[in-house]
Amino acid sequence: MAPGAEASSGAAMAATRLELNLMRLLSRCEALAAERRDPEEWRLEKYVAALEDMLRELKKQSSKPAPELLNEYSRKVDFLKGLLEAEKLSSSTEKALANQFLAPGRTPTTAKERTPATKTVHLQTKARCTGQMRSELLGTDPLATDDSEELNIRKRKGVPSDEKQSAVELDAVLQHHQDMQEKLAEEMLSLARSLKNNTLAAQNVIKQDNQTLSHSLRMADQNFEKLKDESDRLEQHAKKSVNWLLWIMLIVVCFIFISMILFIRIFPKLK
Repeated sequence: MAPGAEASSGAAMAATRLELNLMRLLSRCEALAAERRDPEEWRLEKYVAALEDMLRELKKQSSKPAPELLNEYSRKVDFLKGLLEAEKLSSSTEKALANQFLAPGRTPTTAKERTPATKTVHLQTKARCTGQMRSELLGTDPLATDDSEELNIRKRKGVPSDEKQSAVELDAVLQHHQDMQEKLAEEMLSLARSLKNNTLAAQNVIKQDNQTLSHSLRMADQNFEKLKDESDRLEQHAKKSVNWLLWIMLIVVCFIFISMILFIRIFPKLK
């Protein structure tokens, strides 16, 4: 056999081995997701991270599977990843809404499965979230509700969920979500009214301040005009006073000069 043929055969075997490992780990993750896990369980998260790495490596292989099969693997890995992210949410309502957007796989992972394991996990998670919401609304024990819902799902494994129950569950989720939106809308409306009142009050205060400032400016202009008029009058009065004083001084000088001449004429020089 030629070296090139041996290399391509080895690559095909490596790709096949990688795909088999991916399928085994995917089946293991689906089994773990179907079980009731402790909050501190870490294996599933690590396994899903490993699945993502293996899937990236599989897509890089030259002899990779068909595109439809790769899309199915990606769909299942994304479902498991979204399931883990939904479980980290604090509210049961948020978990239920996040669960609604999850898309399970379309085909079984192994030949032993009659229905896709991700679909069964999706139904179990949906029933668990619905049971938690019902327990919060009715004040019942959430563990007992989860057990009963999970038991019903296991009994119906491989069978689609009841349409009536699904409609009731969806209505409850939508009603709760609508109540939250109405409450938020009322709070926003109250804040808008408060902001409007504060804005009107501030507008009135600013308007009054502008009126007071305008009145002060008008008074200042009037006082300035009066001061200017008085200054002009004072200046004119000062000019008039200076003119009269000058004339009086000239008259006094002339009188003194004439008096001296007359004195000299009347009293001649003594011999």
